[in-house]
Amino acid sequence: MKPAPFIYHRPESLPDALAVLAEVGERGKVLAGGQSLLPLLAMRLASPEHLVDVNRVPGLDGVTVEPEGVRVGALARHTRVERDGPAAEALPLLRQALRHVAHPTIRNRGTTVGSVVHADPSGEMTAVLVLCDGEVVLARQDGERRVAAPEFFVGPLESAVAPGELATSVLFRRPGGRTGSAWHEVSRRHGDYAVCGVGALVTLDDDRRVVGARTAYVSMGDTPAVLDLVDAVGGAPADGADWAAAGRLAAGRLRPDADIHASAGYRSHLAQVLTARALREAAGRATGVPEAA
Repeated sequence: MKPAPFIYHRPESLPDALAVLAEVGERGKVLAGGQSLLPLLAMRLASPEHLVDVNRVPGLDGVTVEPEGVRVGALARHTRVERDGPAAEALPLLRQALRHVAHPTIRNRGTTVGSVVHADPSGEMTAVLVLCDGEVVLARQDGERRVAAPEFFVGPLESAVAPGELATSVLFRRPGGRTGSAWHEVSRRHGDYAVCGVGALVTLDDDRRVVGARTAYVSMGDTPAVLDLVDAVGGAPADGADWAAAGRLAAGRLRPDADIHASAGYRSHLAQVLTARALREAAGRATGVPEAA
């Protein structure tokens, strides 16, 4: 199929882009990487009257490490974020998750911010953002606002971006203390959407005992689910914690839906197994001995 007719705009500055978006309002869509939007246009699941291409807007492609974490600009491609050394050092979970996003061809063109704004509950970057207590910066003609990740994802393919707004960057906050991370997922084929995916952060004290254990999930609900599992493993040594108990706790708290790819029961089973696996690996990285995880 072909997209429905639309008017194409190509602003070359941020003020011009915001002016166009303010004028077209809810009748417009923003084009950055386009790896999620273009299929929707081709299948006519989205039929905007205006398409606003922001690829010529300068200053939106940065990947910078800040005191709080890693800030990714609206035009930074997945590949650039994945290969950024300082970003991976500051927040290893970014690279760990990005390696599972689609295929290299998609990552070369798709943008990390675009993936977040698309708000697909099967997308890795949505889960990473909520797990890292991140935020999205939304610009409009009269200023900007910052939306915390839990409030940003409203529903499947529905975010808090209002008509006339442009997501200019997202901030992935880095966890404090002695924290390790890991990402695990299962898909029918490599590069497909995950049947279940789990990101984990484990924080240890100076005695290598667990003081924090949090996980986030993809394909397990309408919005990214985040769980605090420290009740199952808190106070235990990193190399002796009952990660399987944490997996069982997670599976009991999640309420996945069934679809053509997997039953709800199978997704719950995957969540239990992958949670234990990801937490164990994250704890190993927190001790500085990942090979023992």
